[in-house]
Amino acid sequence: MLDLAIILPTLNERGNLAPLLERIATAMGTQGWEVIIVDDDSHDGTADEARALALADPRVRVIQRIGRRGLASAAIEGFCATAAPYVAVMDADHQHDPALLPAMLAALHSGEAEICVASRFMPGASTAEWAAPGRERLSAFANGLARRLTGVELSDPMSGYFMLPAATARALVPRLSGIGFKILLDLLATADAPLRVREFPLCFAARREGESKLDRAVLFDFLAGLYDKTLGRVIPTRFALFGTVGALGVIVHFAVLASLLFLFGEGFALAQSAAVLVAMSFNFWLNNWLTYRDKRLKGWGAVLRGWAGFCATCAVGAFANVAVATFLEGKGVFWALAALTGILLGSVWNYALSSRFVWGRF
Repeated sequence: MLDLAIILPTLNERGNLAPLLERIATAMGTQGWEVIIVDDDSHDGTADEARALALADPRVRVIQRIGRRGLASAAIEGFCATAAPYVAVMDADHQHDPALLPAMLAALHSGEAEICVASRFMPGASTAEWAAPGRERLSAFANGLARRLTGVELSDPMSGYFMLPAATARALVPRLSGIGFKILLDLLATADAPLRVREFPLCFAARREGESKLDRAVLFDFLAGLYDKTLGRVIPTRFALFGTVGALGVIVHFAVLASLLFLFGEGFALAQSAAVLVAMSFNFWLNNWLTYRDKRLKGWGAVLRGWAGFCATCAVGAFANVAVATFLEGKGVFWALAALTGILLGSVWNYALSSRFVWGRF
């Protein structure tokens, strides 16, 4: 009888899948489990490899996502795609040891814990093979903030390897942000009462092959998750990030404008046009790298098309901004308030259109 679904969010993990399935089978035995591979349309053929494995092994299922990316949202789709009473999330790169799965499942069966977490930092754990001291320091810093947010005393609340009842996960899904990579933090922070947790020491191994899906934006991604769980109900998280990038773009705009006017002696029309183009390009790059990190455009063709679409979107937003501000000022509204209203309207317009047509085709 099916007891456990093991969710593997993947991005370019083709060569890791077959060996990992062998390790899972060795740890779990022949029955009672399934693997759900949730692939973000990898360009290395991970989804095709997963389907080939599924043809030979009915315990393997595949979800290939088109136009959707991100580990957290992949885990959520896995929660909702299984009939198993328990779900585990782990990486497909062999850094997470499947040998821990039976003990974690036994702790849930016995009622000892409501969620089991494989910890990289508790006594008995090891990160010797990780060989990433900078990432270890970042994780330690993030863990301190996460403990304050969740109220749960954990050595590793940022772990990507955990297990819990599927009913608990699905009950929390409507309130999860689904942003970024740290789905465990999202679950712990969303629960109405602190969940009873048991940690298991993990010997965090080196990646078997391929490259890590995390990059230098991981701290920004984590902070976005914290914002979402604290203020996200007031102002949507992605809009707040979009607005922050826009504010930085204003600084870039005035820096370019002042430089061309006063250092190079250019006319205002040329300087203003150049400043607008540079600021829009800066905003597009930063939004693509940070705000829409889980939907990031890659490749020269996609980036150039995205940049052109973003500039077109912002041009329409700028027109709406000026038109509304001018109308309000002409009706006697204080000029600063009229300008602020125009900026806000333009920002909402740009966010809505760029979210849909630049980073959200589907």
